[in-house]
Amino acid sequence: MSVPSLLGVFAHPDDESLSAGGVLARHAAAGARTGVVTATWAAGTQRAAELAEALRILGAGEPRMLGFADARVPQSAPGSASFLAAPLDDAVRRLVAHLRDFRPEVVVTHDAYGGLPGHPDHVHTHRVTVLAVQAAGLDQLYPEAGEPWQPSALYLATHPRSVVPAFREVVGVRKAVYSVPDEQITAAIDVGPWLEQKVAAVLAHRSEVERGAMPGVIAGLPSAGRERLLSTEWYIRHSPASAVAAQEQGSPGPAQWTFLTTHAGPRHRAEGGRQ
Repeated sequence: MSVPSLLGVFAHPDDESLSAGGVLARHAAAGARTGVVTATWAAGTQRAAELAEALRILGAGEPRMLGFADARVPQSAPGSASFLAAPLDDAVRRLVAHLRDFRPEVVVTHDAYGGLPGHPDHVHTHRVTVLAVQAAGLDQLYPEAGEPWQPSALYLATHPRSVVPAFREVVGVRKAVYSVPDEQITAAIDVGPWLEQKVAAVLAHRSEVERGAMPGVIAGLPSAGRERLLSTEWYIRHSPASAVAAQEQGSPGPAQWTFLTTHAGPRHRAEGGRQ
């Protein structure tokens, strides 16, 4: 089976490892080209260096950074606009340039809530990515950003509502978390065989471990808790055509894909298996 090239687009350093570290490692292990674009923080900062180490662990190449400032940390990109305050057209253009340069078959980003925490930078990354994936294939948009390239699929990293109680049990009662109805999930990926790699990538974000953010929570968990929290990744395929195809199948539950695919598949439980 040919494994499609995969580009992740996430808001902050560590989001790639937490949200899609298993899928990135799995695709890379199968010989696919993988990469990550990060919307905030700048080269030369500590978190950029940590990102480079995490991507090395995941096999996802060198950091690709849009260079905007984190909404809550102005010093993350000195002299640059906050991601939320920057002109939307500028953000889309910068991401289109990366899409056309990398030419991925599959793109992965945050869901419309911005994942479990609902961080505004995550939400905005979702919006910018959806626009950029469409714009990248249109030759009269951003001609200075390279030759047009249309990714075949866009997947949104998310969490089904049914796993929230287990999440709260593992990490303790924290802020409100955002999740989607289980029937919206179109791909559930078993990344257990790549869990050690994924955890190592999360822990490479040492400054986040030290300040007690989610990598710090994971650092303090026993192995069973890490497995429960991180060994499955859930995605929504952002495609009206695939949603129609799924409804026509009429069977409940997400597909257990071995990899994220470029075609719309049936929404049912199929053997993905541990390899």
